[in-house]
Amino acid sequence: MVILGIDVSKARLDAALWLPGRRKWYASKAGNDGPGIAKLRRWACEKAGVAPGQLRVLLEATGVYHQACAEQLHDAGCVVVVANPKRVRDFAKGIGLLTKTDTVDARALARYGELGDASPWQPPAPEVRQLKALLARLSAVEEDLQREANRWEQAQIADTPAIVRDSLQRSLVQLKQEKQRLLKAIDDHYDQHPGLKADRDLLQSIPAIGPVSSNQLLCLLRSRSFDSARQAAALSGLVPIEHRSGTSVHGKPRMSKQGNPKLRAVLYMASVVALRHNHQLRAIYDRLLRAGKSKMAALGALSRHLVHIAFGVLKHQQPYNPALVSKIT
Repeated sequence: MVILGIDVSKARLDAALWLPGRRKWYASKAGNDGPGIAKLRRWACEKAGVAPGQLRVLLEATGVYHQACAEQLHDAGCVVVVANPKRVRDFAKGIGLLTKTDTVDARALARYGELGDASPWQPPAPEVRQLKALLARLSAVEEDLQREANRWEQAQIADTPAIVRDSLQRSLVQLKQEKQRLLKAIDDHYDQHPGLKADRDLLQSIPAIGPVSSNQLLCLLRSRSFDSARQAAALSGLVPIEHRSGTSVHGKPRMSKQGNPKLRAVLYMASVVALRHNHQLRAIYDRLLRAGKSKMAALGALSRHLVHIAFGVLKHQQPYNPALVSKIT
């Protein structure tokens, strides 16, 4: 299979085509838009003399900028891999690519596709993509609302001109209205997609999982097909990484912290709630403390257990069953 690495930026795509049989590199550039993506695909297929189905394309997860490229190439029949940027960079250093330019990054992606462990990417269902977009916008509005509320609090203490106070009040009113409009849009979206709504209700059957955490878990677990709950937890950055070597290095295991930090923050708060409302998880927490784990490590373990439980609830399409928790611990 022919490997195409694409370094993605907001406006441009830098491509490096690696032909293992010829042991030769080819490079090209295009705009990060529909015509540019199609141009790169045709160029790669013509250079290699293959159909799109024989083209393996490596991209890094770069916020929203890679999404259109990944979706368009997938729809054209290419095998698309969306790789973790840190893993690709570590891989590049490991094979001696220390310089960081767009061209070098594209080559690193292509080599990673040839030598690294990179699983094919499948786009989420349209309704899941729309839900993620709505939740991302809601999160942004809530952050803006909190910042304006902080400014208003400071304005009441300081000697702030009346026109500034009036501006802050107008901004707060507008942001509150926008938050309510988005909340209604999210509720309407669930009403229009009964399958998503049923999954959300199943997740909320888990004690400590509320509307916010169920939304985040639903986006995680329905964004791709996971083979196991551990795989889902690993993508969330909730799997502990060992740091030991020989007899002298005995570092404490730490969470990998890859994946979505918003999800981890939400699950951390859900874990705190679970200490009061989920007796099974509380028992796990107490057992970990008795074993010498710190409180933060125990809460991290509870976050991981919540992902495991959520995975099982959706996989079997059954509400939370306390009797089954011990089987995943």
